[in-house]
Formats: sequence, C-alpha cells, structure tokens
Amino acid sequence: MGDQLPETLGRLLREAQARLAAAAIDDPALDARLIVEHFSGTTRTQAIADPERKVDAGVVAEIDAALRRRAGGEPVHRILGYREFYGLRLSLSPETLEPRPDTETLVEAMLPFVKAVAAREGACRILDLGTGTGAIALALLSVVPGAIATGVDLSAGALATATRNAGQLGLAGRFTGLQSDWFEKVSGRYHVIAANPPYIPFEDVGNLQDEVRNFDPRLALDGGADGLNPYRIIAAEAARFLETEGRIAVEIGHTQHNQVSEIFTAAGYVPGGAFRDFGGNDRVLVFERVKP
Repeated sequence: MGDQLPETLGRLLREAQARLAAAAIDDPALDARLIVEHFSGTTRTQAIADPERKVDAGVVAEIDAALRRRAGGEPVHRILGYREFYGLRLSLSPETLEPRPDTETLVEAMLPFVKAVAAREGACRILDLGTGTGAIALALLSVVPGAIATGVDLSAGALATATRNAGQLGLAGRFTGLQSDWFEKVSGRYHVIAANPPYIPFEDVGNLQDEVRNFDPRLALDGGADGLNPYRIIAAEAARFLETEGRIAVEIGHTQHNQVSEIFTAAGYVPGGAFRDFGGNDRVLVFERVKP
C-alpha cells in the first residue's frame, strides 16, 4: 500500500482482500472486512452504500499495519483486540485463550440448570475454572440475573482481562476474579463448576495450527502427557466445593468422551449429559454430584 494507498472504503476493502488472499489466509474476504471496518469505524452497510467514502490517511496506515500482522499469521481477533462470544464482546490479551464458538456449547448445556437453581434458591453460584477472558461465566451471568460467579485463573493477566470484561459488560457486581492454581485458594460451595481446561496432550501442542500454537497461551493448551491431567484434578478435588446435586460441566477434546467419563465416574460422579458442538463433535460433558 505505499504512496498508492487507496483512499476510498471500497478500494481499501478490495485491496485488503487481495493482500490476504495472496498470503493464503483461509477467509480473506471476512478478515479484510473485519479489519477495515474496525479501524475505519465503518459498517458493512456503509461499505455497500458508500464505497467512495474517503478514508483518512492515518486510518489507512493502521489498516496497512493490521493487514501485515494478519498476513504474517496473527489471528484477526488478536489484532482487533476482542472477540464476540455468546453475543458478548470480550477483550483479549496475550494471557487469554481466544474463546471459540464451540465453547458456547457449554453455556447452552448449563443454562437450564443455572436458571432453575436461581429461580428456586434466589441465586446460583458458579465457579469457572481457568476463566481466561471470563467467557463462560460472563455468558451465564448475562442471561441469568440471579447468577453470581467466581472466575479462577493461574494467570494474573488473564484475571485482569476477565475483570475488565465483566466491568465493560455491566457484570462486575456479580463476578469475582480469583488467582489460584485450580482449587488451591477456592473456598465455599458452588452449584455449578465449569471448565474449559487445557486438554491437548503435551506432545501434540507443537502440531496445532500456527494461529493456536503461536498465539494462544500454552498454559491454556497443554493438558499434560495424555491431555487428561486437568480432568483428574477436577474430579479428585471438586466435591469439597460442590453443592449436593450440583453439576460439573467440562469441555473436552472430541476424542476424549470415554476417558473423561471414566475419570469422573471413578471419582463417584454420575453422568448428566453429553453435548455436541456445531460441527457434531463431542464437546461438553456434564456430571452430577449425588447425595453421599
């Protein structure tokens, strides 16, 4: 884009798409549109209705820099600094996993239970382990006014991001961040314990897509030798923090259904449902704690 930078919205969009296509980006049209709209403060409707709209040179330079980053492999939402999840705009940071649509499966799986507990008891207490951006907890809070959540993360940077997201969404009064290594500093009892834990086997982390391996925090990916260590920790320790007849909901890798079920069953939990993601893969398992 040097001295011949296009100065209209329509030309910017076309050139951005061409640059990303040349860099072999998977969906160059979408990513070009997201970048141009974000930095120019325009909408898709404006691009269609007013393609000759002039774009300030400073904005063009910002778009150019963003396109260079995207062409270099950086995920588009990392460049934008946010990602939509369950209708919420969540800020990202280097310490947070980028929330994916598949994780909305966990939110959908737990919503009926969270609503029922809140209606029956006046509140539903949620513990979100490895909260990251706060995605799971904040999505549930956004729908159920009677829900309150504690988001646990080992990373101070992730907790700062989750807390900022709660504030931006008007949910700060019902969200508490807690820096803890799993249950180490957790206290009290919860109706729901939810987690999207690291579940990639250690040896497989290096084989992940570049956009995941190079930009998502390793802490949020590496599940140990077989990818199952976090499930063993949760199954072994959760009972002290879970209300009787409470629920545990965990996201899993699509091949881990049987192994994770065996871990929780051996720890005395009863299967409470399995849920598939948008691609039809096993994605979320729910377990119940029955009366001792």
